[in-house]
Amino acid sequence: MSIILNGTGLTVEKVVQVARDGAPVALAPEARKRIEKCRALLEDKIRKNEIMYGVNTGIGELANVVLTQDQVEEYQRYLIYSHAAGYGKPMPGDVVRAAILSRISCHCHGHSGLRPVVTETLVELLNKGVTPVMCEKGSVGACGDLSPMAQMALVPMGEGEAFYKGERLPGAEALKRAGIAPIVLHARDGLAMINGSNVIAGMSALIVHDVHRWLKMSEIAAAMTLEVLNANMKAYDERVHKTRGYPGALESAANIRRITEGSELLARPGKKVQDAYSLRSTPQVVGAVRDSLKWARYMVEIELNGAADNPIFFPDEDLVLTGANFQAGPMALPLELLGTAVTTIAVLSERRHNRLMNPHLSAGLPAFLTKGAGMFSGLMLTQYTAGALVCENRVLCHPAATGSIPAAADQEDFVSMGMTTALKTRQIIDNAQAVLAIELMAGAQAVDFRKPHRPGKGTAAAYEVIRKYVAHLEEDRPLYNDINKLKEVVESGEILDAVEAAVGTLA
Repeated sequence: MSIILNGTGLTVEKVVQVARDGAPVALAPEARKRIEKCRALLEDKIRKNEIMYGVNTGIGELANVVLTQDQVEEYQRYLIYSHAAGYGKPMPGDVVRAAILSRISCHCHGHSGLRPVVTETLVELLNKGVTPVMCEKGSVGACGDLSPMAQMALVPMGEGEAFYKGERLPGAEALKRAGIAPIVLHARDGLAMINGSNVIAGMSALIVHDVHRWLKMSEIAAAMTLEVLNANMKAYDERVHKTRGYPGALESAANIRRITEGSELLARPGKKVQDAYSLRSTPQVVGAVRDSLKWARYMVEIELNGAADNPIFFPDEDLVLTGANFQAGPMALPLELLGTAVTTIAVLSERRHNRLMNPHLSAGLPAFLTKGAGMFSGLMLTQYTAGALVCENRVLCHPAATGSIPAAADQEDFVSMGMTTALKTRQIIDNAQAVLAIELMAGAQAVDFRKPHRPGKGTAAAYEVIRKYVAHLEEDRPLYNDINKLKEVVESGEILDAVEAAVGTLA
């Protein structure tokens, strides 16, 4: 069943369905009518020789250069050519698809002035699996993601490059194989395809989705460590968190209680009156990130359902207004927060992992979780890797959103650098997946040493998945394959799905 695009109701989950699961999309009839109405306004103003930015003028510092009628049509092609100036490896296919979806949603409002055939061709790209090659770097997150979106816009023109059924092809060949007719750009068509921060918007939606699942995985990892260390679970009592009142902390504590339900490991005597902060304050820290994530989702979904364009056409008022709705600041700031937040929880994970390694802190577990400490080093070096990843994430937390570098002869003298923020936040999440994998590997090893005591329902489900891919460490072996494989498993959601099948959907 197609996801109907109308300019409203586009959620993070729907972006994921289209970007990753290949869900088809369709343009709502009323959206097409709005696009047609707006186009009629623009064509009327062109006939009247009214001056409109990016239609019959240059752009940026060249906005004062007025084009002749003969130049207007040709200009859009050159605009796309000049702006396709990115650098680097191709963006992942899901990010490209999410960006195209975001741009179609913008067009649905009927404020962009382009012809309906342009939007309909973008819909075809998604539905027929043509994914333009867009370089990762080059956008400064203002005037839109101009470089990558211009590479996207080349493909509907029958130019540029695209992936189709696993092959990287010239754009014209990809269109031909998919049965999509190339288009010739008319006035406004080119700029209307690129003049918004849609790559950042699409990437932000995927990041919000991934951070939420990663947060639940962090609670699973924490739960396993809490069990094997025989933590004092009074710190997870709902009444503790109600007295302070943060919703995220209540959710996190409730999740961990559910994951550990029925644990024989936590029923053992010998608990401390108070555990170390890394064990005791997980709900407060993870909860703060959960609350931050809700704000990030709120901001991203406003963007997904807004008209981020320039100029903006108002057909009912016969009006054209210029502004800066392309600015990515409203997404850059939440993404900066999420990068810092994920890194903070990764620090917490590494500190819990440290307690599993250290025989002075591990409640009777053998040093580095090996029976042969001295001859064997066990999981000692896994902590080095976790520490290296946390250190890298701390560097990546340095804000890009404060790093404006003026462009376009100082006409564009403040930019958001939102793409840099988005790219580094994705890398932070990738590193953090591995940090959790390392804690889970150690947690499963510790569960083995605690037998015959059994873990809770959720933890037992996680343990079973881990052991499908990583064997118990009886004696030392190279661990890089185990770490890399378990990171993939964490990222895939297989562990989370197993835990939720056992205990129900986590918040």
